[in-house]
Amino acid sequence: MVLTVHHLQVSQSERAVFLCEELGIEYELKNYQRSPLLAPPEYKALHAVGSAPVIEDGEIKLAESAACIEYINAVYGGNKLAVKPGEPGYADYLYWFHFANGSLQPGISRQMAISFTGASDENPILKAFADRMGKIFQFLDDQLAKTGAWIIGDRFTAADCMIMFSLSTMRSFIKVDLSPYKNVLAYMQRVSKREGYVRAMKKGDPELDVSAIIAGPSPPLFGPLRK
Repeated sequence: MVLTVHHLQVSQSERAVFLCEELGIEYELKNYQRSPLLAPPEYKALHAVGSAPVIEDGEIKLAESAACIEYINAVYGGNKLAVKPGEPGYADYLYWFHFANGSLQPGISRQMAISFTGASDENPILKAFADRMGKIFQFLDDQLAKTGAWIIGDRFTAADCMIMFSLSTMRSFIKVDLSPYKNVLAYMQRVSKREGYVRAMKKGDPELDVSAIIAGPSPPLFGPLRK
């Protein structure tokens, strides 16, 4: 049985497609369009939680992007894009891998959820979350100033596959201006030039304007969210 990646377009399941392309493994990609904003019924039916991504490997069905990334990297990639215990940078790899869904994306998601209620930019809760995200982005920018190339240094890892979505495609759902963070912008440019990323976006999200989602100013919001 070949690995199957069920990709909800313009979603964090892009991480799994990106990883598969980076590893150069054989896999089947099934794309699903949003309907119109959320996942269509056939995607929600894939897993009890109804969220993306979902991967299938024989009798195994797995959700949660971090779990999917770890599984694919270990089972199909021999942990090629992970730092192993005892290797230099192991703790940094663990931290930044989990930073994506532990601090970065939840912070953006909270802002997104409140903005969906129609709250203005002056809403005190929204302002508090925006202030916190400013600190998180600055922390990330400082890290990239030190490492230079990728999130933990000269070695590209699965942590980069995790982080890239939150900085780029995720901004299709909430206005986030990254213009002040020059190292973050340079990082997104580097990632966007990787052959694995280029292939992943062409296969999984061919209609997405990559140049817009990696620019500093907020990209255009996803179709149904435009006013």
